Amino acid sequence: MKKLNEPSSPGVDFNDDNSNVSANPTFDSIFAARMSRRNLLRGSMGLAATVAIPTFGLAGCGSDSDPAVVPPAAEKLLGFTPVAKSLADVVSVPVGYSVSVLYALGDPLFATTTAFKNDGSDADFENRGGDHHDGMDWFGLSSSGTPSRSSNDRGLLAINHEATTDEALSSFFLHANGGKTTLPRPAVEVDKEVAIHGVAIVETRKNGAKWEYVQGSSFNRRITPLTEIEIAGPARGNALLVTTYSPNGTKTRGTLNNCGTGVTPWGTSLTGEENWFGYFSRGAADNAARGADKSVAALNRYGRAQGTASRHGWETAGTDDKYARWNNSKLGASTTGSDDYRNEMNGMGYIVEIDPYDKTKAIKKRTALGRFAHESAAFSKLVVGQPLAIYMGDDSRNEYIYKFVSNANWDAADASPADRMATGDKYMDAGKLFVAKFSADGTGSWVELSLTNALISAYAAYKFADQADIVINARLAADAVGATKMDRPEWNGVNPANGEVYFTLTNNSNRRAEPTGSQTAPDAANPRTYSDLKGTATQLGNVNGHIVRLKDASNAGITFTWDVYLFGAEASADAAKVNLSSLTSDQDFSSPDGLWFSPYTGICWIQTDDGAYTDVTNCMMLAGMPGAVGDGTVKSITYPRATGGDLVVSTRVGKTPTADTLKRFLVGPSGAEITGATETPDGKTMFINIQHPGEGTLQANLADPTKYQSQWPANTGYGAGKRPRSATIVITKNDGGRIGS
Repeated sequence: MKKLNEPSSPGVDFNDDNSNVSANPTFDSIFAARMSRRNLLRGSMGLAATVAIPTFGLAGCGSDSDPAVVPPAAEKLLGFTPVAKSLADVVSVPVGYSVSVLYALGDPLFATTTAFKNDGSDADFENRGGDHHDGMDWFGLSSSGTPSRSSNDRGLLAINHEATTDEALSSFFLHANGGKTTLPRPAVEVDKEVAIHGVAIVETRKNGAKWEYVQGSSFNRRITPLTEIEIAGPARGNALLVTTYSPNGTKTRGTLNNCGTGVTPWGTSLTGEENWFGYFSRGAADNAARGADKSVAALNRYGRAQGTASRHGWETAGTDDKYARWNNSKLGASTTGSDDYRNEMNGMGYIVEIDPYDKTKAIKKRTALGRFAHESAAFSKLVVGQPLAIYMGDDSRNEYIYKFVSNANWDAADASPADRMATGDKYMDAGKLFVAKFSADGTGSWVELSLTNALISAYAAYKFADQADIVINARLAADAVGATKMDRPEWNGVNPANGEVYFTLTNNSNRRAEPTGSQTAPDAANPRTYSDLKGTATQLGNVNGHIVRLKDASNAGITFTWDVYLFGAEASADAAKVNLSSLTSDQDFSSPDGLWFSPYTGICWIQTDDGAYTDVTNCMMLAGMPGAVGDGTVKSITYPRATGGDLVVSTRVGKTPTADTLKRFLVGPSGAEITGATETPDGKTMFINIQHPGEGTLQANLADPTKYQSQWPANTGYGAGKRPRSATIVITKNDGGRIGS
């Protein structure tokens, strides 16, 4: 993922998209008044104006009687020495820990797949490890190869392959000479780039003291943007999903830009489709072709305005249907869309369910959970006889936080069902979708997105036809009810100790004291806007991000309380205005992204995808022992106004972390994001993903490895060539203890 205010090789930051031009307030409270125009430097206020995996893995996914997380008596969690900030091209972990590379881009998955050369000549990526390893989950296997809740030495990793490392149009590390950066794109290059996206299911085992992936395992598979997937839930068969490929609107091809993950209580894998919209193009005269119908408003809201170019130009690679699908224009004469791909983009943007154990089961897009830039999906604590709640965020500036509540009440027998995907049908195809509204007094409400809500049925900007229309265009429905604009909600997780929900808000370059256009003013849940120096460059907005947490009244409840668990900041930043959590040099961080609670230790693992602090340190992972909503205090930030009278924004800040409750555990190699985390059930082996090392390399320097920003993991002795590769790593403790102790 790209970083705040940091131009990288593609030149376009799809994570930093802002297509929300609704008039929604950024908070329930109305902040009237313009702010001072003073622009101060790092540590002070600038123009007064920034994965989650659920807590129920295959271990402990039974019922409300699950035991509390309690570490062994002799174990001290967070007892390790914190890792120092670093710009080295290595993975740094605490003293007493070991790290090794398990599975990387290009690694062969099947017995007949050749070794990866890593020189741009490799092809058949449908049979190899994909790129940009992201969210990831562990699914245990017994010695006989059946699903196991307790296996610690054999299992399946379900790994997202989100995107590519680009400059201009080309994913240049994949191609021998960097690829073609003008249109039309060659089919041979496009085929590679398409195939490295999606999901991998990879068997992994412990062989003696060493962890390895199993080439040729019968469980191994790749799911790519060309894999057939069923549409499930209220949008199945809807007119908005009709295409040449699926005239009845019941299926689509593939999953795309997969970011966060989730494990269902019944043992399947969820993957979130994030920045899928950037892969589609839309013609310069498409509004007229559509007759300026309501689909124009929907396309604009999802980032595909008329005349918008695609990220890679895949639609230009030829006349074959697999390339034509990336052109989202109305080209056919039908009234339904059955003769073109005008509706193709409506098939992307969902939570997708996969049974990692069974290749014969259809993969399904769970449309009831809404369509937006999905990160992870985290489940509420399970209570027999009560519905399930699933929490989700929409990762773009000024977007929203959502919750889905199942119609079905939880039955403990469904923790081990005969048919896992049928159980998914039961809990995820029927229910209510809600969006969050935060109030300045530390409370909030969940607002239902349905035609029974008068604000939606009477919304002038878009006329919703039915619930399928609402879930397909969830952003527009959330606009209609006045949901609270947030600072890029990314991963989320549920604290197994108390059921509270944590959301990373990575950053927001659009926060300003004197907002213009689509910019937004600070508010209680997103209270900071300031200037921050990176070298000599000034960055504006909520540069470092924060983590908000919610305490729901109940799984089906419509009210919650909230506070901010942590504010990202440099340790030296102004404690009254920026470093509100009083972070020290062993704890400071910027741009929280991935977030995962270990169900075995209760540790909250926080991962960063940063561009603001990367002049000081590479991206990192921290370990925290969080408290509870309301354990801190109220702090206020004063924004001077040129017209007189200060604006004071008050926010609720969690308890100040100590050296025993928050510390840095890992720092990654150069240019890499740290993302994805999962463990074996004994908590003694952790898997982490290192995404896009060397992302800042220029395509012009491809021929000279000494000019690469990173040569990881080749510089550890892993694999051929020197081109950097995204990869999954394994972390263990040398004394055999649990990770984080």
